[in-house]
Amino acid sequence: MKKINGTFFEFYHHSLVGGKYMNGPSRAFTDEEWAAKINEIADTGMEYLLLMTSALCYDEHSEIYFDYDLFPKATMTAKAPMDTLFKVAQERGLKIFMACGVYGPWFRPYENMQSDEVKARAFGAMKRLYELYGNSPAFYGWYLPDEVEAGPCFPQYFIDYVNEYTDFGRSIDPKLKMLIAPYGTNKIVADDRFVAQLRELKCDIIAYQDEVGVEKSTPKQTAEYFKTLKAAHDKAGKSRLWADVETFAFEGARYRSALVPADPDRLKAQLESVSPFVDEIIIYIYQCMMESPDAKATFGQRDAVKLYNRIFK
Repeated sequence: MKKINGTFFEFYHHSLVGGKYMNGPSRAFTDEEWAAKINEIADTGMEYLLLMTSALCYDEHSEIYFDYDLFPKATMTAKAPMDTLFKVAQERGLKIFMACGVYGPWFRPYENMQSDEVKARAFGAMKRLYELYGNSPAFYGWYLPDEVEAGPCFPQYFIDYVNEYTDFGRSIDPKLKMLIAPYGTNKIVADDRFVAQLRELKCDIIAYQDEVGVEKSTPKQTAEYFKTLKAAHDKAGKSRLWADVETFAFEGARYRSALVPADPDRLKAQLESVSPFVDEIIIYIYQCMMESPDAKATFGQRDAVKLYNRIFK
């Protein structure tokens, strides 16, 4: 079984319902506590951190997590969370995929992908992020957080969006990778049309969501999904194939209740199912779903230590 080699990371969870147990501590953490949490992640042996959002937009307000006057700075105890992220990542040899958004309302991804206004904000933010952190060896790539359903195949506007953002990212620094993490894995038809789309996409890495946490798939099913995806990627000869494995369950109704740690046996089965077919396994998400028993900054989530001990001990 492949090890978990990266995790998504966020300073605030976009869904107020889903982030019930995450968002209070996230607002309250000091820079020192964020540093402790990032060090805790590094102690697991992971290599990659994928920042979900460098800014976050709602209809009624927006916030940003770095020094840029596009939006108001997020109201949180930490004074410089992005500085802390890069400082600790550089010290620990972690590689950061930096989010290119969300620079339009997070619940309107299709509009965001096709909006010139949102694109202008995102490109300005990418320039500023590179000005601030481009010299850091921890800055490894970009992540496009406006996700799309990939099945039965990718919408053309999504391909255009990915390619345009990738071209812009490479104009800033051609060494930085581009990663996308689409959903709809259970609906993908990996035929010749899909293979042609893989060849058209300019991104370096596609980390498909296994969708077990959101109850669209089972670990038994994902083995077949990722086997088929591997064949398509091998045929296309382009874009590395990663799995984005979900570590959460819902406390109650799907999408209408808080995220809580998954059953350890379920997560083990998820990892075993995708391991033979992918280059890397990353997770959504470590923070709040897993926690070291020696954690110096805690989300206090019930069963997070239990899940940590089963996976990392």
